[in-house]
Amino acid sequence: MIALGPFTHTELIILAGAAFLASLVRGFSGFGSGLIYVPIAAQVLTPFQTLTTMVIFDLLGPIPLIRPAFRDCDKQDLMRLLAGLVVALPIGLFTLTLVAPEVFRYAVSLIAFFMLVCLIFGLRYRGTLSPPLIYGTGGLSGFCQGVAGLPGPPVILLYMASTLPAQSIRANTFLFLFATDVVLLPMLAVFGRLDSSTILLGIALILPTLTGSLIGARIFNPRYEKIYRSVAYTVIALSALSGLPLLD
Repeated sequence: MIALGPFTHTELIILAGAAFLASLVRGFSGFGSGLIYVPIAAQVLTPFQTLTTMVIFDLLGPIPLIRPAFRDCDKQDLMRLLAGLVVALPIGLFTLTLVAPEVFRYAVSLIAFFMLVCLIFGLRYRGTLSPPLIYGTGGLSGFCQGVAGLPGPPVILLYMASTLPAQSIRANTFLFLFATDVVLLPMLAVFGRLDSSTILLGIALILPTLTGSLIGARIFNPRYEKIYRSVAYTVIALSALSGLPLLD
């Protein structure tokens, strides 16, 4: 049996497939990678191993896009989101140290299902995007990143109600989600949850991630956007369902 550190050949195939599928869906739909990867990976890895691998393979791909995104972003909103993130992410990580892996898996799947329902039915916040709300959204995203590895839902749902230009919304969301990974990695080290075998596993998953992203971007055609969204919703639902411990 081939293994990378403590991980078996079968586990590596599952994780590589999850990373490829998650990045493929993000490549043609623009969202959903964490909602797909985390529920599947959590069936094989511990919660902290799941967060570590996702952070490592997710950090490199966006780097070329940072400069143009920073040019288009709303810097005031971004700073408020980041302030909330820095405060709440350690709280989420500390909470994760207190819960059993099964609780982590339930939390991940339920967050994924909640996000899916909001996307399908167009549920969104319709009030004013005040500074306290933006700080709070950054904090909630940071907490979700720490406790479940899913920082996207709060900030995505917030910006569905925003009146900012579309390019600013995309840029803010992109930069904030990239920042959650940048902040999470040293936080994991502070909590003593980084180990060499998991870091190597995350590096090994870069290849299927990049492959999936390239294929997804290549097959994207704006004329079929509704089909891509339907496929993304289906894959997210199946991933979240498979992550429920009661179905083991």
